[in-house]
Amino acid sequence: MNPSRTIKVLSRIYLYLSAGSFFMVSMMGFFSPQAVMDLVQVKLPNSDAFSSIRGVYGGVGLTITVMLVRWALKDIQQGVVFLCWLWGLYALSRIITWTVEGPLGAFGTQWLVIESVFFILGALLWLRLQRYRVSAQGL
Repeated sequence: MNPSRTIKVLSRIYLYLSAGSFFMVSMMGFFSPQAVMDLVQVKLPNSDAFSSIRGVYGGVGLTITVMLVRWALKDIQQGVVFLCWLWGLYALSRIITWTVEGPLGAFGTQWLVIESVFFILGALLWLRLQRYRVSAQGL
């Protein structure tokens, strides 16, 4: 397999793995908003709170999922750039929380590591994609 093709395949795996992650949380958000909030030990107090979690984790998460699949099929580089920003800003938000509010718990720390790794993977893939200037055509 040539390097350009290898980077395309690895980038698609990255896009689909991320899409799968967002899809799982999205479905949980749609069907059980409280289950999403249970992960961070927050009790939803009213229907507006349920609606907001359903919208953000369910609706926005599903939109991100759809776009990631589209980019995996049509524009790999744009998808990788989007994920690099997304995972990087997720990690940054946790670092800001750690700095301002204090140390993260087990959940936040675990996700800071995951988001940082996904950011680094995305950055490395993006740099390689830049080198080969690949798109979805030809794979």
